Amino acid sequence: MKKILQYLFEHKTLSREQAQEVLINIASGMFTEAEMSAFITVFLMRSITIEELQGFRDALLHLSVKVDLDGSELMDIVGTGGDGKNTFNISTLACFIVAGAGQKVAKHGNYGASSISGASNVMEQLGYQFKNDSAALQRELTKTNICFLHAPLFHPALKLVGPIRKNLGVRTFFNMLGPMVNPAKPAFQLVGVYNLEMARIYNYLLQQSGKAFTIIHSLDGYDEISLTNDTKIITREGEQIFTPQQLGKRMVSPQDIYGGNSVEESAQLFTKIIKGEGSWAQNAVVLANAAMALKCTGAFGDYEAAYLAAIDSLESGKAYAALQQLIEMQ
Repeated sequence: MKKILQYLFEHKTLSREQAQEVLINIASGMFTEAEMSAFITVFLMRSITIEELQGFRDALLHLSVKVDLDGSELMDIVGTGGDGKNTFNISTLACFIVAGAGQKVAKHGNYGASSISGASNVMEQLGYQFKNDSAALQRELTKTNICFLHAPLFHPALKLVGPIRKNLGVRTFFNMLGPMVNPAKPAFQLVGVYNLEMARIYNYLLQQSGKAFTIIHSLDGYDEISLTNDTKIITREGEQIFTPQQLGKRMVSPQDIYGGNSVEESAQLFTKIIKGEGSWAQNAVVLANAAMALKCTGAFGDYEAAYLAAIDSLESGKAYAALQQLIEMQ
């Protein structure tokens, strides 16, 4: 590792192959915690290259626990995290609304590293038991249209660096990798990014994948449709900027989408919103993200039609029923 660190400290970058090799070695426990911290810190001080990100992704997918979910046309809604905004669990809530609308979802998530409550924190608090057994996950998917893939169970490397990420408490390149290494290999992805540089990198990588995707970035720095400002939407067809009024009928304030001060508070807020008891602003933000995900699949028509399907899923109780059934199966 010392040679690699010296190389990087000289402002050089890794090739795709080198990046893959380093991360495989990290996963095998070859390096000390101090060496891994130093390595991660390099990428906090400069931008990661596309080759480096591809190499890290290759390593995680090569090492990952494989999961077979019957070739279903799956959706994932995931943000890179690391936007420092401490919103409630918008993308996870949107996943249940999408599932309630009839689209199968394989949600990939992890504990919060730079936020109070990540997707895994809230799912665990609600009573979900993490698993990497394909048959059990398939049963959940068949019955409720949704299953949850806790990243460290599928990616051994993430388990090793988890404590370091938590101690650093800031976004790292692992935030960027999360959306690209869902072991279920979903056919559709809604990816939220925290800055425009990441949007450019994801656009490049996802264009190569051949999958249907939508990248979202709120221009005031949120990695989701926040309705606090205009949102840049990037798809295979190109880029557009939409106003909060276009996506959610009106603008909301940052205070409206605050996520609470503990995992317990986040889970209570999650339950309140999924039951349809959230504030107008909370509902609007979740519905906008769910609608954009449904539109991405191509099966729900244009954005307005997808928005109506999202409203029906939330207000009819279908989204909440999906959550209840999923928790009952644990």
